[in-house]
This record gives sequence, structure tokens and C-alpha cells, in this order.
Amino acid sequence: MAARANMLDRLIGWWSPDAGLRRRSSRSLLARAYEGAARTDGWRPRRGGASANADHAADGRELRIRARSLVQNVPYIARGLQAKVSAAIGTGIEPRFEGDQADVLNGLWATWVKVADADAIFDLYGLQAAAYRAMEQDGEVLIRRRPRLPTDNLPVPLQLQLLEIDWLDGGKSSTSRTGNTIINGIEYDALGKPAAYWLFDEHPGETQKWFRRTGASRRVEAKDILHLFAPARPGQGRGITGLAPIIARTRDLALYEDAELQRKNLETRMAVALSGDASAMQNDAVFGVPAPNGAEGERVYGDRGAIPSGGIVELPPGVNITTIEPKPAAGYVEACKLSLHLIAAGWGVPYESMTGDMLEVNFSSARIRQIDFRRDVEQLQWLVLIPRLCERICDWFIEAAVMGSKVRPSNSRRVDHSTPRWDYVNPAQDVAAEIDAISAGLLTPSEALRRRGYKPEQVFAELGNDFKSMQSAGALDLMQFLMAKGGGAASTAAVDKAAKQGT
Repeated sequence: MAARANMLDRLIGWWSPDAGLRRRSSRSLLARAYEGAARTDGWRPRRGGASANADHAADGRELRIRARSLVQNVPYIARGLQAKVSAAIGTGIEPRFEGDQADVLNGLWATWVKVADADAIFDLYGLQAAAYRAMEQDGEVLIRRRPRLPTDNLPVPLQLQLLEIDWLDGGKSSTSRTGNTIINGIEYDALGKPAAYWLFDEHPGETQKWFRRTGASRRVEAKDILHLFAPARPGQGRGITGLAPIIARTRDLALYEDAELQRKNLETRMAVALSGDASAMQNDAVFGVPAPNGAEGERVYGDRGAIPSGGIVELPPGVNITTIEPKPAAGYVEACKLSLHLIAAGWGVPYESMTGDMLEVNFSSARIRQIDFRRDVEQLQWLVLIPRLCERICDWFIEAAVMGSKVRPSNSRRVDHSTPRWDYVNPAQDVAAEIDAISAGLLTPSEALRRRGYKPEQVFAELGNDFKSMQSAGALDLMQFLMAKGGGAASTAAVDKAAKQGT
């Protein structure tokens, strides 16, 4: 954008052309270098420069309410959410304890997962799925640590309570008695680290009569709260629903679908307009009562009844009929598909997974999209769900095991997590590619197993046990023969050996 010369520039240029040119050259350096920053179309984003916490305070609750409404009422949004939960959590992200007393911890974990939910609704892996579902829908969710007594007879004295984010007093922003800052219901210490969460005594949306709401919130130490959300901006303390970029477009599409459905209903009906003297066809069931404030003998216009199906109706003299048949409008399917593609892209879920529409999908396009989707899911798993959810729960579990005298304190423990395995898109090609990569030294068998959601140490242990069992039973040579690609002397020898052993 060229810099304009103002009145002063022109006056100086008249007295000193060199000075005027230098002023204009210097002013041109202030012009915007980016076209996107030029305000030529009146675009002014709301709350420009506001912090992430200020944005959440202004819009977080309304976005959450609207996102819940879409999940409850729009089929493809509900399906897309389920697809994301199935891909990220599946049947559960499982930990494997290593190091000191690892076998004891793994055994305790296997029994504790069944009773981990304080509300007795889920097992631990179901709680994982419910927590991520709430995070994706609402933007954030809380899990509260609930220590238990030894008399509760739990494998470890610990349970977890899943709380909707509504329990957090988001309207509380002040300074605590200790001088900490409270922003959107979260109390931060002098270093900016969460020190406590202010929670209501009950869900603020509860309407049952036996709940006596006080409207007050209480301070809960941060060490007992797991706040799960995916921060998108530095300094962000609260989560925004993942549906935020598509809420307006999804609502517009839903309104368009409703209007199209009404139009289709009209297309199936034929209406009739009468002109002339139609008083003899008056519908007494509707117009049997004189019109209010009407003069005697005043004619009443309106409904004249229904047209009998397949009937022949005699009309009074002078009555003319005009039929009204709505014309269909083209382009509905194309408009819906375009909107659905944009919604799926904005939400980060494959179009076919969200809609179930596979008509225009071929193998190559589906595979490319699935690869991109897997990258997104794996990033979510390893950068958000595992460090902010799974590892935190494991830390609580180990602390409870130590407190319950199940294991001794140790600093030599570590935890490995196994994510849900991905199904092969093309099993023959995918397996062959992995075998070639392992043979070339580009991939280890352990890494290949981990990519598929298996635990390498368990797979190797099972293979060793199976090998020994088949060898002792004399079935190993027969298995080698069956797996051989051709006959040959080696296969014949294996069969003879197996026959001698009575297999």
C-alpha cells in the first residue's frame, strides 16, 4: 500500500523537495507488509489482544453449552465424537510398570482397574474414555482423587471421581487469603502454577429437590485434582471445546436441513386456490362461528377443507381452481456434502468416519486420510492424554500402593504405556512392508509391536512359551512344514520326523 502524503508533507515538499521525498519514503516504511493485516474490508476480530483466560471467561461457557447441544441433536456430530474417542482411547491406554516390585504393581493394577471409579459406573478404562469424551465435547474435565480407608478392602486405598467442568466455579476470580491469584476458578501460586481448584458442593445444574444448593465453592488442593484439557495457547488455564471452530457452520447446516425437509413435505402435497364465489364450499367445521366484530353476512376466507383422495367433487358455478405445486430445488446434496467436508476438516475427523458416506471414497484416498488422522491421534495421545491423564493416575496409584503398604517406596520405577492398536488398512501390504523394514534394520520388532498397540515383552514371552510347548509336543516341525511355501527335502524330512514322533 503506497503511503499518502499529508498536507504537511506537501508543504515541506514545496519548500524543500529533497526533504519532502525523505519524509514520504520514511512514511512508506510504516505501511503494512502483510495484506492480512490491512483493514480494507472492516474485519476487526473480537477482543483483539485478549489473553487465553479472558477469551475463556467471555465465551467458554456458551461454547460448551452449544457444543453439548450439537452432540445431543446432530447425528454426524455424535458419530464423529465417537470416532475420535474410539481412535484415541479404544479399549483403554494400558500402563506397564517396570523396575522395583513391578510384578506386584502390575498385579494390583489388574484388580484395581475394576473398582477405580468412585461412582461405580466405569472401570478405569471406561473412565478414560468418558474423560476424553468430556474433554473433546466440553473442552475440559476434572478427575478428583478420592483416598479410601483400609477397611474399604480395595486393592489400593484409592478411587477416582469424574466431574464435569461445571463443578468448577468459573466465576471466581479474585485474590486468596494467602495472596494467590484466582482466575476462572483456578488458584495460582506466585510462580503461576495451579495451587488449588474451587469446586461447588454439587453440580450447579442439578434440579432435584433433595439437593440444597448453597451456591458456594470450596478450595480443593491441586494435588488432588486432575484437570484434563488440551492447551492451544501459552498461559491457557482452561480448555475450549474442540467443536468451537465448527459450531456456527454446523448450526447453519442443521437449519438448512430443517428448511429442506419442510420444503420436501410441501412438494408431496398439492394445494388448491379457489377464486370466484366459493361461499357454497364454506367449511362449517372451521368457520361455523361468525367472524368477530364482523358485519352480518360478512364472507369469511380461509380453509375450505381437504381434497378427497381419488374423489370427484362438484364445484359451485363461478368457482375457479388454481393448483399450487412446489417445484424442487437442486443442489441440496452437493451443498450438504461440501459443508460436511468443511466441518470434518475443522474438527479433525475423517469425513467417512463422521458421516458413514463411502460412495466417493477409494482405497488410496481413504488410506492417505487415515494416515493423517493417525498422526493427529498419536500426537493427542502422547502429548496430552498420556502425560496429563494416564501418568498422573499412575502416580496416584503408586502413592496409594505405598500408603497401603502394598509396595515399598522406590525411585527406580518407570511406566510404559500401550495405546490402542491400529487395524491394518491393507494387511498383506502393511505386514510385508514392516517385515522388509525390520530385515533392513530400519525398524525393530519391539517398535513394530508398539505401533500396533501390543506390549513387546508380553508378545516375546508368549512366543517363547508357545515355542517350548510346540517343541515338547512334537508339533513344531509340522508347523514349519505347514508354513513352508513349497515341498522339498526339508519339508519331507520334517513330515517324516513328525510322523515318527506320533504327531
